[in-house]
Amino acid sequence: MWLLDKMLRKLILKGELLVIDHDGKAYRYGAPDPVVRPVTVRFTDKGAANFISRDPRLGAGEAYMDGRMVIEGGSDIRDLALLFRYNAPFEQPEGIEPAGPFRKAISHVAGRIDQINWKARSRRNAEHTYNLTRRLYELFLDADRQYTCGYHRDLDDSLEKAQLDKKAHLAAKLNLKPGMRVLDVGCGWGGLALYLHRQYDVEVLGIALAPDQIAFCTERAAELGVSDKVKFELIDYRDVTGSFDRIINVGLIEHLGTPHYPGFFEHMARLLKPDGVMVSHCCGRAGGPGTTDAWTRKYIFPGGYIPALSELVVEAEKHKLIVADVEALRYHYAHTLEEWYNRTNAARDEIVELYDERFFRMWQFYLAGAEAAFRYGGLVNWQLQYVKRRDAIPMTRDYMYEEEARLREAEEPPEWHLAAE
Repeated sequence: MWLLDKMLRKLILKGELLVIDHDGKAYRYGAPDPVVRPVTVRFTDKGAANFISRDPRLGAGEAYMDGRMVIEGGSDIRDLALLFRYNAPFEQPEGIEPAGPFRKAISHVAGRIDQINWKARSRRNAEHTYNLTRRLYELFLDADRQYTCGYHRDLDDSLEKAQLDKKAHLAAKLNLKPGMRVLDVGCGWGGLALYLHRQYDVEVLGIALAPDQIAFCTERAAELGVSDKVKFELIDYRDVTGSFDRIINVGLIEHLGTPHYPGFFEHMARLLKPDGVMVSHCCGRAGGPGTTDAWTRKYIFPGGYIPALSELVVEAEKHKLIVADVEALRYHYAHTLEEWYNRTNAARDEIVELYDERFFRMWQFYLAGAEAAFRYGGLVNWQLQYVKRRDAIPMTRDYMYEEEARLREAEEPPEWHLAAE
């Protein structure tokens, strides 16, 4: 416990943390703070503290999953994640870095290797993330299954409203016209593709690598009677041919890996018509390039990497994709993740029945850690608009605001009812 104790005394200065070792000895850190709740942690075996101190990011997650670290006293794992990030915010000039230079170098190399996503590996990674049971996603996502951050214009809005507003926000940036052909790369469960067709009478091709996602998308299109206009294919983006008036990708770039950015932008430039528009929405780093932590790579997003803005722009420039608009959504994903976490907790019994207690704790840890990173850490969401020709869009951004307002009035969000079925 001595090494972990040394680390915690340096890190936890704001907010209260009580750690109870396996033998009942208590260690207290920090001071009362109105922003974060007091947290009590108990280790259930002799080696848990040392296990965490050897690799805090990986060790804490696995110790929580395995029941070696439990949260008590009315607090939970979300409170612990927020407490840690609150004490080391991105804006802090010099944060606490638990890893030494050697471990950081090893982690960087391992992260780079993990991002080499050839086609077969890309499909395996997608299946690992998205081929979980349909019911799991029904239990914590909104009714339209949007697995990316909502656009929270009002914090009192439901998650369904925030996700509908997100689709309006993105659609307005596409500057769509009826009859256009749209490519949705990484289409998820099809909600955005169906929305774009519904609002603009455009033809949409949605592609993804998870078989169950594509099966579900196809079922949705058939039920709505739009299979002739909204098609979905199980295909790698590198194998798409043809030309498109508009290209959109939401939550896709995080799965590419930096070694594949050059090929991605080259291929998108090839597919996009001369007067076309491409819009990307992705998780992003507010600072420079970094490394995906080992726990996330191992359990949630194998092969994944969250890019810095510089890593995206430099590749677009090489293929004369003009960056016409950039927006940073700073707190939006934190609010979305908080709601996902609450819905996950509300569905605990069913998730444990679907999988087991360890899976449930893994999912809790993932959502709590992600929220903390977007609330206090260095993560944001980027929305980038690319064009090949400067005259492809109007002179000012007024068209975005006007169209988004129209879309918000066009339909009401669906009710979230699936968790009760």
